[in-house]
Amino acid sequence: MALTRRTTLLAGTALGGAALLAGCAGGARPDPLTAERSAAAERVRKQAARDSTALLARYDATLSAHPALGGPLRPLRAEVARHAEAFRSDAPSAASASAPAAGAAHGADAPRVPGDERGARTALAEAERTLADARAAALVSAPPELARLLASVAAAGAAHAYLLAQSG
Repeated sequence: MALTRRTTLLAGTALGGAALLAGCAGGARPDPLTAERSAAAERVRKQAARDSTALLARYDATLSAHPALGGPLRPLRAEVARHAEAFRSDAPSAASASAPAAGAAHGADAPRVPGDERGARTALAEAERTLADARAAALVSAPPELARLLASVAAAGAAHAYLLAQSG
């Protein structure tokens, strides 16, 4: 019996698929916990914590420059503080979520805040949007649990940007 090109292709495909399935069924699955604690995951986590801390400083500077915005900004600021804690490896502290960090909005490293309230809200909205986009981009290289956290915080940041842009 002569083998046709089609028969050869189908046989090769079946054998290749069987080899893939056998490879998947083996006990060599990566440990999810190891992936979550890899050096690459730690770099992503630490960068996310730094980004949230910088955003928190921006909220503090804005609240310091425009105390009248306290009502709408404090709940968003509290969420950003919780995000920063979620990305840190140490235990969360309740103090950081409720009150501005001492001196966080003062000094040479304080973010610039526009002089008018509308401009200040717009600047915060842009910072939230930019950070949400960066976190969404980081999803592709993050292990599953960290990717879920990044996605959740990115979605919250996008919602904050929307709320900040709509208030006025």
